Amino acid sequence: MLGEYPIHGDGAQGISRSIEEAVGRGALRPGEVLPPIRELATRLGVNPNTVAAAYRGLRERGVVETAGRRGTRVRSKPASTPRENLRVEVPAGVRDLSLGNPDPALLPSLAGAFASAARAADARPVLYGEEAVDPELARRAAESFAEAGVPEAPVAVTSGALDAIERVLQAHLRPGDAVAVEDPGWESLLDLVPALGLRAVPVALDDEGPLPEAVDRVLRAGVRAVLVTDRAQNPTGAALTARRAAELRELLGGDPSLLLVEDDHGHGIAGLPLHPLAGATRHWALVRSTAKAYGPDLRLAVLTGDELTMDRVRGRQRLGPGWVSRLLQGAVARLWAEGSPDLDRVARAYGERRGALLDALAARGITGHGASGLNVWLPVPDETAVVAHLLHAGWAVAPGARYRLGSGPGIRITTAELTAAEAQPLAEAVAAVLGPVPGRRYV
Repeated sequence: MLGEYPIHGDGAQGISRSIEEAVGRGALRPGEVLPPIRELATRLGVNPNTVAAAYRGLRERGVVETAGRRGTRVRSKPASTPRENLRVEVPAGVRDLSLGNPDPALLPSLAGAFASAARAADARPVLYGEEAVDPELARRAAESFAEAGVPEAPVAVTSGALDAIERVLQAHLRPGDAVAVEDPGWESLLDLVPALGLRAVPVALDDEGPLPEAVDRVLRAGVRAVLVTDRAQNPTGAALTARRAAELRELLGGDPSLLLVEDDHGHGIAGLPLHPLAGATRHWALVRSTAKAYGPDLRLAVLTGDELTMDRVRGRQRLGPGWVSRLLQGAVARLWAEGSPDLDRVARAYGERRGALLDALAARGITGHGASGLNVWLPVPDETAVVAHLLHAGWAVAPGARYRLGSGPGIRITTAELTAAEAQPLAEAVAAVLGPVPGRRYV
């Protein structure tokens, strides 16, 4: 069952720590079954309740899962082995299109905005007891949300989109609750959900967002929360259309206890309008990060949502970090005020690069997906073979296993820095591994 690996510890924390450390370094592999509670208690000379408490803690942290009569086993993708580890080692000379980063050349200069914010901070330092959100940033965020049709609601600032989503989930959910997530979806989010002790329930999607029939199915199954990416979905590039948003709003509005969380990280670079679902449910939140348009290192996102959700998020934030640096907030507010960078131009550039690859693939009978954002998602028969072949041909792409729960194999190609001259040879390399495909489509 566990070979010779010695689970040890004389208390629940020690036992769970030894198991989690073993999972983290690969001594316990995904899917491996742990000993029954009484058997392990006898082996360690502890009360069965101690082992039960250790297993319960591991379940809540997403390390193990209980599979009925099949016992307790290491999760197929436990929270202690992040999906980002499923990456390709990129040798020298290989074009790396696997990381999902924005093009540094399309990011704004930060020096002027930070200098201006620093001068304001020198003139009037922010002290304890002041507002957590920079007034100018709050005003501009509220105006932007209102223009997009998001209901008027309080605004908070967090350290990035994932921080915001985690805070919202913790404000409403308890370990064991089921959460609907897009499949394929953002790998960090697929790690976060089980790490919070929540159960991820996959929802299929197409280029217009989550499929209504898939959402209806998980709602009937009793999920407590639904996570939706509005546009520039990672990894598929899906973006909610007005029609799809209307269908989903009607579905979601039928459950007053449901929590809706929207991720609009593509704001500014998606090139498509926002069709928000916000307000369809009693409890909701919508988050916009600055990472793609202004740089990942800014670590800032603005969050809005219903009064109760925002009260809980802001109250818990006050007990932890307190607030996100007002100096940082001031710099972002100045970037917004200056209109730097020209986001229309940035969105067009990303759209042209993404479109060039999609067109080159289509010319070879291959259907890729990328309605918006920085990536193209390509379903393939065998992602391992395709990734290996492309690496040998000089192209590094991300394996689809990082983004999937139950959906079929695929690869993600980041087109953020892809040049027009590169689109054709890359498509040719893809076609070479998929074989002659005139008229044939992989969907």
